[in-house]
Amino acid sequence: MRTILLASDHAGFRLKEELKSYLKKKNFRVEDLGTYSLERCDYPGFAYALAKEISKAKYKRGVLICKSGIGSSIVANRVPGVRAALCYNMKAARLSREHNDSNVLVLGSAFVNGELAKRILNIWLNTEFLGARHRRRLNTILKIEKEVKRWRA
Repeated sequence: MRTILLASDHAGFRLKEELKSYLKKKNFRVEDLGTYSLERCDYPGFAYALAKEISKAKYKRGVLICKSGIGSSIVANRVPGVRAALCYNMKAARLSREHNDSNVLVLGSAFVNGELAKRILNIWLNTEFLGARHRRRLNTILKIEKEVKRWRA
């Protein structure tokens, strides 16, 4: 059984819950990292918790949801090894996997409803990385991550 991480803030809570049920019906094991209610909260902690698990390679894929998706995407992409893709449509989801080997899908609950989110998620989960010239580009991203680490030390 494949495992996927989910996390959201209060603005993404309802969509997260809908996607959690959807994924379980598709035989995924879902690890829900919060939030667990509609009570107002801040997205950075949830985005970081999920991104940290992806970075450690404990889990291969995760989904983050906040109101616009922008803040969660910014946070997640600060974590080495995370390639978070903010997708508002199916074409972006497909390209994020084919070209960028994205490992975190970010959704904005203000821009995608449940049905569209399920379609985007399905494309994202079922699209493989193409490799070839795109592998060269990912290797460049890895080099940049290492360089940034060196000049921060």
